[in-house]
Amino acid sequence: MRSHMCGEINETLDGQSVTLCGWVDRRRDLGGLIFIGLRDNAGIVQVVVEPESAAFTDAEKLRNEYCIRVHGTVRMRPESQWNESMATGKIDVVAEHVELLNASAPIPLLMTDEDGEEIRLRYRYLDLRRQRMQKNMRIRSQLNQAIHKALGGHGFSEFETPILTKATPEGARDYLVPSRVHAGKFFALPQSPQLFKQLLMMAGMDRYYQIARCFRDEDLRADRQPEFTQLDMELSFVGEAGVQTVAEDLIRAVFTDVLQVELPAEFPRMTWQDALENYGSDKPDLRYPMRLESVDKHVSHVDFRVFSGPANAEGQRVAALRVPGGAGFSRKKIDEYTAYVARYGAKGLAWIKVNDAEAGLEGLQSPIAKFLDESAWRGIAAQTGAESGDLLFFGAGEWLQTSTFMGHLLVRCGQDLELASSGWQPLWVTDFPMFEWDEDNQRHVAMHHPFTAPLVDSADDLRAAPAEALSRGYDMVLNGAEIGGGSIRIHKPDMQQAVFELLGISEQEAEAKFGFLLEALRYGCPPHGGIAFGLDRIAALMAGEASIRDVIAFPKTTTAQCPLTDAPSAIAPAQLDELHIQVKSGKVS
Repeated sequence: MRSHMCGEINETLDGQSVTLCGWVDRRRDLGGLIFIGLRDNAGIVQVVVEPESAAFTDAEKLRNEYCIRVHGTVRMRPESQWNESMATGKIDVVAEHVELLNASAPIPLLMTDEDGEEIRLRYRYLDLRRQRMQKNMRIRSQLNQAIHKALGGHGFSEFETPILTKATPEGARDYLVPSRVHAGKFFALPQSPQLFKQLLMMAGMDRYYQIARCFRDEDLRADRQPEFTQLDMELSFVGEAGVQTVAEDLIRAVFTDVLQVELPAEFPRMTWQDALENYGSDKPDLRYPMRLESVDKHVSHVDFRVFSGPANAEGQRVAALRVPGGAGFSRKKIDEYTAYVARYGAKGLAWIKVNDAEAGLEGLQSPIAKFLDESAWRGIAAQTGAESGDLLFFGAGEWLQTSTFMGHLLVRCGQDLELASSGWQPLWVTDFPMFEWDEDNQRHVAMHHPFTAPLVDSADDLRAAPAEALSRGYDMVLNGAEIGGGSIRIHKPDMQQAVFELLGISEQEAEAKFGFLLEALRYGCPPHGGIAFGLDRIAALMAGEASIRDVIAFPKTTTAQCPLTDAPSAIAPAQLDELHIQVKSGKVS
């Protein structure tokens, strides 16, 4: 039906006849001339319909989003009319024939970024026609293609793993699928292919990958989806460096192929402890030129219990953040930051404006300056690098909580002052704790997942000091976003049993839930490890989008609903009977 794509028409085709198909992006009738912006997947070209053309009468009837076919001749514009912002901006297509393929009802949305998310998702097939969304979807497709190309070159084989599988007790809630032929029993949709990819290593497949759909019935968050896509990889006979080298090669290749961006030849590494200590986050954004400084030794003697208490207590800290040029912040702005960190558990936020760094205490403006002596201030100033015009924020209390809320403050200040450097800053974060302590349930939970290997060599060593144990886990971070996480896996049954035990999973429960894995570990399982990348998040970063919903063709809302199809929806009683399900009446709280 067409000879060219709209976005491909340029000055090299001057004088040639072309046939194009697409949608009317806009139409302007200037009386003697009609201009049509004709849009398809490749871009927009301007079609000119002259009054003496046989197409003029047909063109007068067109409206936005009508689907049409145009036959005409490419003609160069006068140089004074060139539009350098468009790939097709130096030419017009002079129409000789316009054919209406399908009319459009009045469009129920503006087809701009001003449309609200609810209506955009309700009419997603229209929203996806927009150039911005077309670009995002192309990036998404190119990302997948680049992955296949890169991993094929590294000797990986692609395997599919089951979608209907067994429910697991760890992690987020499973989406359950009732079995019609096994009354009262359920499949679960996979939260990840984790166990199956480990079984493939036990089967001798050596290098596996899969672009997998995963499902998690999580509590609602602004930028999470109940179904998402991840790249899963697993390798046999490797340590951490082996997995990380392949993963780095992959991400470098993908960014080169899709964005023509060269990432560093080697990604820097940082331990989890250092990341929290210096940046207050296990996914630090290295584009911001700020870091946290522990000033405990400088304030341990002061007569200000808010500082001296944590400074002298084990497992606590006093953290300082230097905000370059922040002395210009108003008191209202500082109060906004105080309210912001309160969301993350901060009980308060101390501050000092450095009006004159050379004047010592006399050059400070702060409610807490009266509690400091010259030695305390000299130490703080030297460690933070404070200069005239800067603002220092202080957080104090339990180490992890203080680090975390100060880390959020670091990013917020960096965003407000537009301090982020340009480009891409990849990073490996390593040496995570093996376990976290769940205060509510009074038990250990896995920091990554219960199949991650510890750094200790024996199960007895792990049982002896689980709270101090580090894991062989690693995360890849890019510009402050965790894009991938993985680990070396447990490959010996006694170690796996010990981890289950420390997580409060009884031997009977472990056998019921993971018996197939424990049995497989007894048959010469090789050392192995892997990583999973969140493709939705990588695509969003590549496209410059804040939300992963803008790089997913048909996403759910933040309430896990689909306005387009009205899912989830009620099921007919007859179908429920077939599945042996009875629905409780009343609202679910």
